[in-house]
Amino acid sequence: MQKIWAETALLPTGWASGVSIDIDGTGRISAIAADTPAGDTCVPMMLPAPVNLHSHAFQRAMAGLTERRGPDPSDSFWTWRQLMFRFLDRLTPEDIEAITAFVQMEMLESGYGASVEFHYLHHQPGGKAYDNIAEMSQRVLAAAGQSGIGLCLLPVHYQYGGCDQRALTAGQIRFGNSFEQFQTLHDAARASIAKAPADTQIGVAPHSLRAVGIDDLKAYNTAFPSGPIHMHLAEQRAEVEEVERAWGKRPVDWALDHMGLNDRWCLIHCTQMTPTETIALARSGAVAGLCPITESSLGDGIFDAVRWLDNGGAIGIGSDSNIRISLSEELRTLDYSQRLRDGTRAALASPDRSTGRRVFDAVLRGGAQASGRKTGCLEVGSSADMFSLDTTSEHLWGREHDTVLDSWIFAGDDRLVTDVWSAGRHMVKDGYHIQRADIVAAYKRTIDTLKDAL
Repeated sequence: MQKIWAETALLPTGWASGVSIDIDGTGRISAIAADTPAGDTCVPMMLPAPVNLHSHAFQRAMAGLTERRGPDPSDSFWTWRQLMFRFLDRLTPEDIEAITAFVQMEMLESGYGASVEFHYLHHQPGGKAYDNIAEMSQRVLAAAGQSGIGLCLLPVHYQYGGCDQRALTAGQIRFGNSFEQFQTLHDAARASIAKAPADTQIGVAPHSLRAVGIDDLKAYNTAFPSGPIHMHLAEQRAEVEEVERAWGKRPVDWALDHMGLNDRWCLIHCTQMTPTETIALARSGAVAGLCPITESSLGDGIFDAVRWLDNGGAIGIGSDSNIRISLSEELRTLDYSQRLRDGTRAALASPDRSTGRRVFDAVLRGGAQASGRKTGCLEVGSSADMFSLDTTSEHLWGREHDTVLDSWIFAGDDRLVTDVWSAGRHMVKDGYHIQRADIVAAYKRTIDTLKDAL
């Protein structure tokens, strides 16, 4: 049992003072009360910790290495992808574990309470499966065991190089599985979850419309009847054009017509949608998984968050390529993209909520839905995923309630995060992960072995 006291906390009913939070041995909140006297463990402000709903952990080791223009004067997502393929061909299971633990540590220090790992690097260089087909999935689980982050593992089904079902290229071959082999891999990964912390979840991820066959895409709700389903959708103009040429409809329209999209689904990026598609997909109940820093880095485009939220759509935030891991910056970049496109200010504010509060509330709900995790609010029965902001900092001094959220997101940064709990595990104290030294040392050793890969 842990008992934590917050001078101020954001509860489902709104802001409260003198909040006592009890956490039981399962990592869930067992009691919560306001207007209580201070206890032994005190924080200035307690907030629910969002889920990072989309991560490719291994790409963190590439951060900063792809900022020179290649030989193609129209350097783009597709040329970046070729560099990524060259890099990943070097990665061993040990590398994956070390890089993933480092990424998860940074997520926790940023204020995330859990992570959804969209995991598609399954096999050996050359495409042969490891003797244990779930070897790489188990490395992601081992990393979470070290970092202490709450994990939803999404083994990814990746079968083809395009909508015409062309063979995978050399760079993609480590991802590839037939539908039957993927089900075997998924079953093995699911079995591994039994040895992980009780809050660990598993879902499934058809990579994209271009990487999975039509019949298999239509079968996902039946083949995997429980748990989250995530998929990249409508990220790049070239992808939209390829799907339309091959299947006669744009990606969002095709998915809505054929895949039974509902609240189990999380569609990643959705940066290339028409207004009509935006409204229809928002009303499907699916979550839009937004990764504004990566979408900016790769030139994906701007998600229409104003129209989406106005039509009742659910959103969550992810760090995707992990070029930079910053919860506050993801939220800021999301809103600033809307301002730049439309020439407005406070684009995502509503008449009753500030920008920071509306976006923060939305990503809490969407992340919980997309991860299948009972989280996103400080209430009895919820997972104790929460973080504290330092309201004694000069950057937040004299601010209260929603204005603290606005100041943290738009005028501060993640250095204001002091403590983070994931399912009751107190993994960040005074701004630093409790295993930082060991995790960073292992990451540096890995980088030393990979430094000539690009």
